[in-house]
Amino acid sequence: MYQEERLLSILDYLKENKRISVEQICSLFNISRDTARRDLVKLEEESKIVRTRGGALLPSIHTEIKNYSHRLNIVSDEKKVIGKKAASLIYPGDRIILDASTTVQSCAEHINNTECTIITNSINQAEVLSSNSNINIQLLGGILEKEHRYVYGSSVIDKLSEYNVDKVFIGVVGISESGLTIAHEEDGAVKRKMIQQAKQVIALADNTKLGNTDFFRFADLQDIDLLITDKTPPQAFRELLHKHHVELLTAEINDQGDE
Repeated sequence: MYQEERLLSILDYLKENKRISVEQICSLFNISRDTARRDLVKLEEESKIVRTRGGALLPSIHTEIKNYSHRLNIVSDEKKVIGKKAASLIYPGDRIILDASTTVQSCAEHINNTECTIITNSINQAEVLSSNSNINIQLLGGILEKEHRYVYGSSVIDKLSEYNVDKVFIGVVGISESGLTIAHEEDGAVKRKMIQQAKQVIALADNTKLGNTDFFRFADLQDIDLLITDKTPPQAFRELLHKHHVELLTAEINDQGDE
């Protein structure tokens, strides 16, 4: 095997296993330790790995969180099908909290003319719902985060403490063994309070969010009751959910005739 082929294979291994040792490289490709080290040096020079004592890791990648309008323009079929499934769980008379994520906005867009009360800190969600005459909308007041279109601050958290609701729908940037995470602490603080005020906590996350961990943890896995996603997660992730008593609901695109 040529070096370039080995380098690609090493990167593939790292994507699956996160780390690799010199001994593993020698065993996988039947090469000497010196050759394995030269391969790692080459990959490091190309900024594709981080060398460690005895092996290598993939470099950390922090995904930039685009502003809300940009994220709305690229709302995926996955988010739409998750939103539709989530909306089907809202019944007449329900009292609901919707957070300020684009996946949760997909839920708002799919709510039928159901008589219910919805509390939100999202000016976009309030606008989407305002055309529905049967929905009573409670828009929380506070500091406006202009780029991401949500309201936050102590006044929001204090007002939330006055409400007791049936369900809350929460979006995430990452959901993993580390819990539910988000990019911005002020957003996470509001989500945390929303969770505390609901009888049932429903997290909405497309498959790209599963197993990821972002900057600020606002909830533990055991704090949620149901996860709605678009693809059946790997067995290890399903076992993680089962361990923390989280129910799983999969809304696959192929199962939705009009998606």
